[in-house]
Amino acid sequence: MAAPTSPIAEPHETKGAAIMVAAAAAVGGFLFGYDTAVINGTVDALRNTFHLGSVALGFVVSSALLGCAAGAWFAGPLADRLGRVKVMLIAAGLFIASAIGSGLAFSPVDLTFWRLVGGLGVGAASVIAPAYIAEVSPAHIRGRLGSLQQLAIVSGIFVALLVDYLLADVAGGAMEAVPWGGAAWRWMFASAAIPAIIYAVLALQIPESPRYLVRRGRLAEARDVIKRLIGGDVEKRITDIRQTVAGATEKVHLSVLKGPRLGLLPIVWVGILLSVFQQFVGINVIFYYSSALWASVGFSESDALLITVITSITNIVTTLIAIALVDKVGRKPLLLVGAAGMVLTLGVMAWCFSTATQTIGPEGETLTTLSPAIGKVALVAANLYVVAFGMSWGPVVWVLLGEMFNNKIRATALAVAAAAQWIANWLISTTFPALSNIGLTFAYGLYALFALLAFLFVWKAVHETKGRELEAM
Repeated sequence: MAAPTSPIAEPHETKGAAIMVAAAAAVGGFLFGYDTAVINGTVDALRNTFHLGSVALGFVVSSALLGCAAGAWFAGPLADRLGRVKVMLIAAGLFIASAIGSGLAFSPVDLTFWRLVGGLGVGAASVIAPAYIAEVSPAHIRGRLGSLQQLAIVSGIFVALLVDYLLADVAGGAMEAVPWGGAAWRWMFASAAIPAIIYAVLALQIPESPRYLVRRGRLAEARDVIKRLIGGDVEKRITDIRQTVAGATEKVHLSVLKGPRLGLLPIVWVGILLSVFQQFVGINVIFYYSSALWASVGFSESDALLITVITSITNIVTTLIAIALVDKVGRKPLLLVGAAGMVLTLGVMAWCFSTATQTIGPEGETLTTLSPAIGKVALVAANLYVVAFGMSWGPVVWVLLGEMFNNKIRATALAVAAAAQWIANWLISTTFPALSNIGLTFAYGLYALFALLAFLFVWKAVHETKGRELEAM
């Protein structure tokens, strides 16, 4: 028996609802940013509290990223089995446990464990948010709504750094006790529980993805969600989705990604390399280590934290620029412009640090000193680098990962690409202390080289997806 004909919803009727639902899902990105950046203000306190060397400190700081890779890897298959919303709730629970456990940590071992737990939640959120947002968004605004993920990430980074700054300011330092008791760095970690609870509440209010519902045969629910959020000819969309998921089983295997290029489909390699290049340009060095970096070139701890907060505001503003442009200019042009900008700014930073003088500190650490004039140039270059990344590779990679795969493999392929991203993030974050000991000129020069390779990769291998329906991918 034919399904009843559904009225065609006008775009203006669905746009507002889609924006609200996408924004709620993007709160997972806020937690993603908050959890990964909150450690910025604790780096020196952790070094001194637990007496950590450079290698051990690098591992503790980046330990969450290993959990992120595992969380991303399993989130795709779980999302296809349990649904997108249930995985959001699991991620929220992991965030809450990690925030409380990290705040109560009594050794680097248990702190690393709780950071790994939080990483599982971050990894899951990094897969679910872009996949879900792409699946509930009308094509003509999908880029803008997909960019909400990155806006939420950079907003989470900003709020985390602001909380770090305020707590350190109230206590007189990250290691000092706040007036209500406990070291400031512990409260920095514990504060993540608040947005995690908000995320769980919002996840309970949003509908399941229509692509998931069709895949599970829940057509009546899918029609309702499509009519409310996407619009257009509802029955045609249902038919198109059913055709693109035909033959898909409830249990998803990584075998669906097998192909002729080194064992994987070419589109999966494009997603993996986009993810890897997004991290290999070194962006998270700015957010994980910038407070310690600026302190090492002459700024006070308070000023270094404040500069980091200002940098994160810059990232938010540039993400808004990307949101305004991504559905007009397209994905590929933004990636090319951003990569070119990062090559130039990272090159300037490498030059600045080539003029630095280095001395050995009282505890054997290497101290880097820039002249006042060169220090200002480095600061401007660092923020212009954030501008280049924030208007392009930050949001656009997440937009592409959410939309570039077909319905049958989307969640699983996105999980593999996101896992690769977190492993790349871990490699960059773990190696930065050692690279900085070799020399910051070498470190930033290496990131500039990767930005150049990213430009060439996009030029040759990435195709535009602006305005295309997911079923046409």
